[in-house]
Amino acid sequence: MYRFSTTVIGLLNLLTLLASIPVMGAGLWMARGTSTACQEFLRTPLLFIGFIVLLVSLAGFIGACFRIVMAMWIYLVVVFILMVTILSFIVFGFTVTSKSGGGFEVPGRVYKEYRLDHYAPWMRNRVMNPRDWETIRSCILSSKSCSKVTSWTPLDYLQRDLSPIQSGCCKPPSSCNYAMATTSGQDQDCFRWNNAQPLLCYECDSCKAGLLEEVKRSWNKIVVLNIVVLLFLIALFSAAWCAYQNVQRTETDHPYGENRITKARPRWDYYWWRWWNERKEQIY
Repeated sequence: MYRFSTTVIGLLNLLTLLASIPVMGAGLWMARGTSTACQEFLRTPLLFIGFIVLLVSLAGFIGACFRIVMAMWIYLVVVFILMVTILSFIVFGFTVTSKSGGGFEVPGRVYKEYRLDHYAPWMRNRVMNPRDWETIRSCILSSKSCSKVTSWTPLDYLQRDLSPIQSGCCKPPSSCNYAMATTSGQDQDCFRWNNAQPLLCYECDSCKAGLLEEVKRSWNKIVVLNIVVLLFLIALFSAAWCAYQNVQRTETDHPYGENRITKARPRWDYYWWRWWNERKEQIY
C-alpha cells in the first residue's frame, strides 16, 4: 500500500506538472503585444496559478520518485493549506451569495431586473470602486453583450429573455418614463442612460447589479466544483501521507528491507523498531 501510494503521487504530480505548462503559456500569450484591460486582469491570476501548481507538483514528484523527505513534507503542508483555503472559500461564497440577488419580475416581460441594494455589502463594495469598475466595464464592452440587444424592436423586449448583464447594462430600467415632462422621482439610472454605444447604461447601478447576479450564479457553480476538488484533495492528502511515511521508512530498517541508514546517529525510533523486530523473531 505504501509503495503503491508513492507511485500514485508521483504519477499525479507528473500530470499536474505537465498541465501547469499550458496554463502559464496562456498567461504569457496574453502578455504578447497590445492587450486589453480585461486580458491584463486575467493574465496575472493565470501566471500565478500556473507557477504555484508547477512548484507544488515538482515538490511532490521529486519527493515521491526520489524519496526526499523534505520535499514530501513541503508538499503535504502546501496541500493542507490548499484544503483549508478551499474550505474557507466554500463557506465564504455560501455566506455571501445565499441571501443575495435573484432579481425581480418585470410585469409583461420575460426577463428580470436587478437592484444593487439586494446584494451583500462586500459584493457591492467590489463594483463601487471606480478603478475596479473601469476594468470590469472594459471586459463587458469587449464581450459585446449589448451588440444584439441594441437592434431589438419593442416587441422583442416583450417576448425575449435577457441575461443579467444585458438587462442591466444594455437598456434603461423598465420603470423609466421619458415621455413625462419631468423625470424627478424616477430611478437615478434613468438619468445615467445614454443611447451612445460606448455609454448605454454601463455606469448604471442596474449594470453593476446585473454583473453581481452573474458572479453569484458563477459562484454557486464554483462552490459545487470546489466541494468536488476538496474531496479529491482529501484523498490526495491521504495518499501523500502514506507516500511520506514510505519515504521516511527508507531511512530505517522497518518494516521491511535492509537498513539504509548512512548517518552516524540513527533516528530516535531506529533502536525501538530493531528491538521489536528481534522480539518477534524470538517469539515466532
